[in-house]
Amino acid sequence: MHDHNSSAPAFPMGRCPFAPPPEYAEIRKKEGLSKVTMPDGSLAWIATRYGDVRAILGDNRFSTVPSTPGYPFIAPARAALLMNEKPPTIIRMDAPEHTRYRRMLTKEFMVHHIEAMRGELQQTVDTLLDELVEKGPPADLFEDFALAVPTTVISRILGVPYEDRDFFQERSKAKLDLTADPEVPIRAGAEMREYLDRLITEKLKRPGNRDDLISRLVTSQVVPGHMTREEALATIELLLMGGHETTANMIALGTLSLLTHPDQKDALVADPSLVRNAVEEMLRYHTIVHYNGPRVALEDVEVNGTLIRKGEGVLALITAANRDPDSFEDPDKFDIRREALHHVAFSYGVHQCLGQPLARAELQIVFSTLFQRLPNLRLTVPVDEIKFRYDAFVYGVDALPVVW
Repeated sequence: MHDHNSSAPAFPMGRCPFAPPPEYAEIRKKEGLSKVTMPDGSLAWIATRYGDVRAILGDNRFSTVPSTPGYPFIAPARAALLMNEKPPTIIRMDAPEHTRYRRMLTKEFMVHHIEAMRGELQQTVDTLLDELVEKGPPADLFEDFALAVPTTVISRILGVPYEDRDFFQERSKAKLDLTADPEVPIRAGAEMREYLDRLITEKLKRPGNRDDLISRLVTSQVVPGHMTREEALATIELLLMGGHETTANMIALGTLSLLTHPDQKDALVADPSLVRNAVEEMLRYHTIVHYNGPRVALEDVEVNGTLIRKGEGVLALITAANRDPDSFEDPDKFDIRREALHHVAFSYGVHQCLGQPLARAELQIVFSTLFQRLPNLRLTVPVDEIKFRYDAFVYGVDALPVVW
């Protein structure tokens, strides 16, 4: 596999602020599936067409387990993190283990369960906007609002003290930094699990409190032995990270898109019923989990006429799929009136995002409230001075300086 083939370009490729790497479009036009050279020198396939990406993500002959020989690692920091993750989180399990663990969590994030929380979500957004206005401009909309909304919500759902947010936000960021020294994400992960372990101990001392997810998981799964304490820790850490890091960056980038398309922002304020479409378009257009989709073939599999051999790594690039002109007309245009519900921003197949009903509800409430409340919201720096997180596993911004 260590064939330094000059015709296989290096991966990852550099993205643009509002678009995936331009190479994806060239590869999609030519062959759809193509070989790339990973940072460790091994070769892997990348899939860039919507149909191919869905075919791979929906096929259980491709494994998501990082210890499977041939698994493609996008950076040394990522390889260190995934290989040291013990026990693994459900994202990195195949069926039947994946099915069993996922079932334990599904009902917590069911649509009707989340819909019942809408009043509470609206209240959170309103309160944070009150605080923002009270502090007065200028503000960092990322820190004070985009990050605060989902952090508040996931802390409440899980039963994690909100006052500990700096601790877990910093650890999450360190774990997702692809340029970090490999020791950094490993240490951040260990500190996060130690923190959650202490939290579980606290909750076990006070049984009977069932209104948070950690307490329910401990009493219904760990105590009767369906899940070990370590597995519960891995699961809680995944939900805590997944519950704030992604939505925070979506709120920031969605806000940025509306600020740079003022006509669409005004249309959304005038007609709040556009918010559902607008959110789906933000999800599609930004596809923030831009390196999502690493898999390895467990047997020889043919995808759209291309043979992928057992042990070959594949990256089913959801970010490329969401810009496929065969599935989305004029895909590089941001258009809140587009019908984009078939996007794969939450991935596809058995591993699609468990928290998507919650993410959608949070984004819909944010974008039917933010500009109504702050109609004159604007950036204090030109867009090209904003620091984008090119080197993070979850794409986003470091800050969003605004006034209103």
